[in-house]
Amino acid sequence: MSRAFVFPGQGAQTIGMGQALAESYPAAKAVFDEVDAALGEKLSALIWDGDIATLTLTQNAQPALMATSLAAMRALEIEGVGIDAASFVAGHSLGEYSALCAAGAISLSDTAKLLRTRGLAMQSAVPVGEGAMAAILGLDLEAVRAVAEEAAQGEVCQAANDNDPTQVVVSGTKAAVERAAEIAKQKGAKRAIMLPVSAPFHCALMQPAADVMAEALAGVEITAPTVPLIANVRADAVSDPDTIRQLLVEQVTGSVRWRESVQYMAAHGVTETWEIGAGKALSGMIRKIDRSIAGRAVGTPDDVKAAAQSM
Repeated sequence: MSRAFVFPGQGAQTIGMGQALAESYPAAKAVFDEVDAALGEKLSALIWDGDIATLTLTQNAQPALMATSLAAMRALEIEGVGIDAASFVAGHSLGEYSALCAAGAISLSDTAKLLRTRGLAMQSAVPVGEGAMAAILGLDLEAVRAVAEEAAQGEVCQAANDNDPTQVVVSGTKAAVERAAEIAKQKGAKRAIMLPVSAPFHCALMQPAADVMAEALAGVEITAPTVPLIANVRADAVSDPDTIRQLLVEQVTGSVRWRESVQYMAAHGVTETWEIGAGKALSGMIRKIDRSIAGRAVGTPDDVKAAAQSM
């Protein structure tokens, strides 16, 4: 059996995530302590006892979700399951940073700082209210690309996340995305849902954030991951540090090619995915992409023990 470890993106955050891991495993608690130290604040207090609106702010959600994923990874290691139990790692958007940290390519402290920078840069790239994202349900990628092109009318509107065969997310200026939602319904989409996000991620409007990340990543040491990364923007496996650095910059404005990434896993023998950290959203997408791949959520102490016993 070949498995991939996958790491969730924004939207999976909940108050209290990772707390049971920290209480059960000192190594997991040490992850939150190190992230707090790197950021110079008690992010852990916000994660466990704060309010969801503050946690959901992009600059908080990104390092918080990464910390929770890495805490789960450290707990797995205590139970005897290391990163080498996976043939590949992959993450959805910010989850790509979690995957790289778990695979030893970027230090935990640097990953936390990069995600704080990334979150702030993405938030400030477009004034609140000027951008939007919408999930188009029931149309495939090519159909949604055509919808986005028709809706743009001189503004930005792009397919941002190709999540699974039934869900593609569009991103861009608010008016263009609203037009896309209406056009999609006219063209047979089951639903078009405006997403409660604070910025239009993974489209050309994020170029200012990509410039910030190019500078931030230039100053960080990246080594070859111990397990190949299936990169969002290429949907194939990469290990070269310079390539990874460039793809992390491109990822800010580029599409998250999740459906193709999962197809790549399946084509290379993956039969099981472990979703490391908060939530089960990726497992749901993976099931829609390829039913032959079994999914397992690893976000609580019970999950960790069950996963370790399954080996």
